[in-house]
Amino acid sequence: MILPIVAYGSTVLKKLAEDIDDQYPQLEELIANMWDTMYNASGVGLAAPQIGKAIRLFIADSEQIIKNAKPDDEDIHLYNNPLKKVFINAQIIKRMGEEWAYNEGCLSIPNIREDVYRPEAIVMEYLDENFEMHTETFDGINARIIQHEYDHIEGILFTDHLKPLKKKLLTKKLNDISKGFVKTDYRMKFSTK
Repeated sequence: MILPIVAYGSTVLKKLAEDIDDQYPQLEELIANMWDTMYNASGVGLAAPQIGKAIRLFIADSEQIIKNAKPDDEDIHLYNNPLKKVFINAQIIKRMGEEWAYNEGCLSIPNIREDVYRPEAIVMEYLDENFEMHTETFDGINARIIQHEYDHIEGILFTDHLKPLKKKLLTKKLNDISKGFVKTDYRMKFSTK
């Protein structure tokens, strides 16, 4: 089932999400709905807070970005090893490498894209959908997507990484989104409605 995506301005997007266990109600259905919702909105990642649930759960599928990378892209080395994973109770335990800029967007903040600097690699501990523990290193675009989604479960939005002047220039657009004055190809839920 395709769920509405929570828009910028909703308090759930700024909350520190809580861990869950394997008894979380209808978790399998929730994860399936998140995949449907993400693909319907042409996203590459989606965190539970974006559908109104303040829990430490997110999904990522980098294949779309990797598939659309151009062979002459100077950063082609970043687009390797596509992943499609579920992350539960994730914790980044190490960030490594140089920070690099990438023009990020967010399904909760439609029609706004800005360069965000993030480290090129991370080590993360997480549970998969079967509640098996993993410790894994991610780099390139996979690390980028994961860090963006991880921020969501920490109550951080990509706009929080922008310099104050850049964020100030976006104030009107962000306020319009929070009030529902935005057009998207997918369903959204606004805090004012």
